[in-house]
Amino acid sequence: MLLERLKEIVGPGGWTTDPAVLAPHLEEWRRSVYGKTPIMVMPKSTAEVAAVVRACAEAKTAIVPQGGNTGMCAGAVPDASGRQILLAMGRMNRIRAIDAENFSMSVDAGCVLAAIQQAAQSAGRYFPLSLGAEGSCQIGGNLATNAGGLNVIRYGTARSLVLGLEVVLADGSVLDGMRALRKDTAGYDLKQIFIGSEGTLGIITGATLRLFPDPGDRTTALVGLERSGDAVSLLARLRESAGDRIEAFELVSDRVFGLVETHIPGTRLPFGERHPWYVLVEIATDGDPGRLEAALLDAAAAGTIRDAVVAKNAAEAGAFWRMRHSIADAERKDGKALKHDISVPLSAMQTFLERAERRVTDAMPAARLVVFGHVGDGNLHYNVVLPRDLPDDEWAAAGVTVTEAIYDLVDELGGSFSAEHGIGVLKKPYLAAYRGGVQYALMERLKRTLDPDNILNPGKVI
Repeated sequence: MLLERLKEIVGPGGWTTDPAVLAPHLEEWRRSVYGKTPIMVMPKSTAEVAAVVRACAEAKTAIVPQGGNTGMCAGAVPDASGRQILLAMGRMNRIRAIDAENFSMSVDAGCVLAAIQQAAQSAGRYFPLSLGAEGSCQIGGNLATNAGGLNVIRYGTARSLVLGLEVVLADGSVLDGMRALRKDTAGYDLKQIFIGSEGTLGIITGATLRLFPDPGDRTTALVGLERSGDAVSLLARLRESAGDRIEAFELVSDRVFGLVETHIPGTRLPFGERHPWYVLVEIATDGDPGRLEAALLDAAAAGTIRDAVVAKNAAEAGAFWRMRHSIADAERKDGKALKHDISVPLSAMQTFLERAERRVTDAMPAARLVVFGHVGDGNLHYNVVLPRDLPDDEWAAAGVTVTEAIYDLVDELGGSFSAEHGIGVLKKPYLAAYRGGVQYALMERLKRTLDPDNILNPGKVI
């Protein structure tokens, strides 16, 4: 009965039960979690989303909202019961309006991030959220996980880029908060409740986004370092010379770029010799194209860096960024690894790296570290490859030991075990452990209040 009602709501072309079509929607991007569903509905409007939710609420049937399914924590796939309805947002892909004078844009939640970037550029504006998956991830999912990405150092996370939201609540009612205001103190800022909630409190169907002036010409460089801690020193130097013009500052170990060169055809580091660590940095030139090169020369004279290559043109800069954007694909092709998306204060970055390596090797001497991240904002992807010949049960047990050792250190240093990937299913056990007490209890209370029947993405986050 429910399935027939859902088919009527979304109409022909708005649903599927075809196993071949469903298959890629039922596995987490890293292929570590698989689910089942009786149907995937693909609404094309907020009214259809609301009607789907009302029907499911009346039937007390769970709904799993899904954007581009590029998440890292299995937060957008249904469970294995085969009873949860999958709601895919890809048909809701309209750019609703662009207000260039107000530096704002309103969009459907199913808009692909790259399409939003291009629309802003066509209007002479800039939308700075940038991720490796920007060609397929959708803005609704970006906001539902409070995505970070490459430009947080200058523009903040996705949360900082939202002026207003449209959200379908658990009873099918619609919260219309699509105002395009920078200042609005009329009560609680409700949009912030839903950003980062991973579809467990409401389903984001639209967003009003902040736009920025086009940063203009940018200079990109790849820098070789002896120590990871030198990256923090280099960042301090660049901030003194470039201020808030730093668009991105990415730290990557030599081992990680080695994986990229091995698994991604046409990639190659531009250095004559290898370096233990690299920083990929980009700054807005503001009419001074030599600013970055001058700062790097000063850093080399001070012994902070070993070598640097400044991109001569857009093609060279693109080649550098292709290597950075290819890391996730290279990791997946290399095989199974423990993923840790952590953040610590910048002042604790070197302490973390030194202590974490000792703790990992003490727990598992044969482990290999695969480390990279947006170190400019304190975020590292601290991944660990365990021996391939370990039986599955031993691999799982060792994984828990290594992960807890890393997360305990992060907590000791005042950091977070989840910097930008969210909680989903895979990190759910750690939320209560590291965000327990009043904070966790308040999350539970909020969930019970907004979704009393637990139909919105159940089993995720809390």
